[in-house]
Amino acid sequence: MENTMKIKTKLAISFCIIIFVPVVLTSIVLVGFNKIQLKAINKTYGMEDAGMLALTDTVQFLNKVTGRTYDELEKTSLIEPSRLLDSDYLTKINKKLEKKYSYLIVKSEGELIFNGGIDNDDILRKLPRISNKQSSSDVSSYMDSDDKVLIKQLNFRDSDGDEASLYIVTSTACVIPEVRTVLMEGAFALVLILLTTAAMLIVWIYRSIITPIERLRIAAENIKDGNLDFELETSPSDGEIGELCTAFEQMRARLKKNAEEKVTNESENRVLISNIAHDLKTPITAVKGYAEGILDGVANTPEKVDKYVRTIYNKANDMDKLINELTLYSKIDTNRIPYNFAKINVTDYFNDCVEEIGLDLEAKNIRLSYENHVDSNVLIIADPEQIRRVINNIVGNSVKYMNKTQSYIDIRINDVGDFIQVEIEDNGRGINQRDMPYIFDRFYRADASRNSATGGSGIGLSIVKKIIEDHGGKIWATSKEGDGTTMFFVIRKYQETQDMNRQ
Repeated sequence: MENTMKIKTKLAISFCIIIFVPVVLTSIVLVGFNKIQLKAINKTYGMEDAGMLALTDTVQFLNKVTGRTYDELEKTSLIEPSRLLDSDYLTKINKKLEKKYSYLIVKSEGELIFNGGIDNDDILRKLPRISNKQSSSDVSSYMDSDDKVLIKQLNFRDSDGDEASLYIVTSTACVIPEVRTVLMEGAFALVLILLTTAAMLIVWIYRSIITPIERLRIAAENIKDGNLDFELETSPSDGEIGELCTAFEQMRARLKKNAEEKVTNESENRVLISNIAHDLKTPITAVKGYAEGILDGVANTPEKVDKYVRTIYNKANDMDKLINELTLYSKIDTNRIPYNFAKINVTDYFNDCVEEIGLDLEAKNIRLSYENHVDSNVLIIADPEQIRRVINNIVGNSVKYMNKTQSYIDIRINDVGDFIQVEIEDNGRGINQRDMPYIFDRFYRADASRNSATGGSGIGLSIVKKIIEDHGGKIWATSKEGDGTTMFFVIRKYQETQDMNRQ
């Protein structure tokens, strides 16, 4: 499972990366340059461990650069001072110093003997005085308006005993190429590290924050345009924005579901209106025809008038039942069925129901059989009127689709543990197996078992299912086309412990 990282955590990590990563990487790069480039400095100038000194104190570094030459000249001044006045020897030494941005100046008794560098009157005029010591070195610096130079002075006496001074002049304005290279490479590495770090952070922030926000924007545009047929990709690793995307996707799915339900309801309502128009048209046409027969004198005998009136009455009852069914459907659709639950004795209640049903079936030449296998003291909690509606709807459907000369309906009440099970079996035309999964759907009419010729709104069994489920029960059916159908529903028994638990 992916870890969720909050925006606050991401900002803290970004801050640490901005601060510490460039510092650490730059330090590593500088150490690498120190080992590679500064070793070249040590090798070029013949010094040991002068690398960092070149970066931290250029003046001291350049002073050390000419150290060996100065020591050689100092030794010569003690052993053979006359060589320090030899032009060839001084030229040779001066060529070595040129590689180190230095040159020689020699003065004797105040007169210039050798000048291996540029003609700079300021430097020549302001060179330190000759010391009274036989041989001494004195390191000092001289700064004019344009140049900064490092001067190393060596005092000596020539073979005639005259006082003389030798000066090694080093320009501190020139940084040796290796040091400049190190500094430039270090600066370039620092800029590259900063750019790389910034690019990595931009990519990370873009992918973790900007990308989900862009997906949200596109999703919002789709919803604004009425398009709900898409899926917003969500990721728990996106933190708060991921949670927002998840909530947005749930909202989109809910909107889509509501839109689909609206379309379905509108379609069902159109089917309902069509069914109502057809189911009302048939009895109204009959009522109108028989009423016209009476008015026109077609029913010219008391017997015919009585037959016409009874037919009109029966058709009016059919319309009344249809209107009541539609009224109940509207209450079911808004979950406002007025239930009046009460304790019901199973044996007494179903005996009364069967007795009432039997009279109607007998008039239609349909045999009714009834079996009760439940103890006489078994009770259920139910709404008597609504359970009676369930039984009447099921039996009414059986009667409607009877196609046998010798028709029958069997009602059985069985004890199945904590429930009572009611079975209503008929030998009607049955239901095709492909239609069985849909018989409890609203407005569904199977071609074979529930067509428009038999009437009905197509909501009777959906009402039955709703009532049974609201009683905490379950309803199902088995059928074989041509042989008949059996409806089953179960309702939980009432037990005394239920009252005890409520107290």
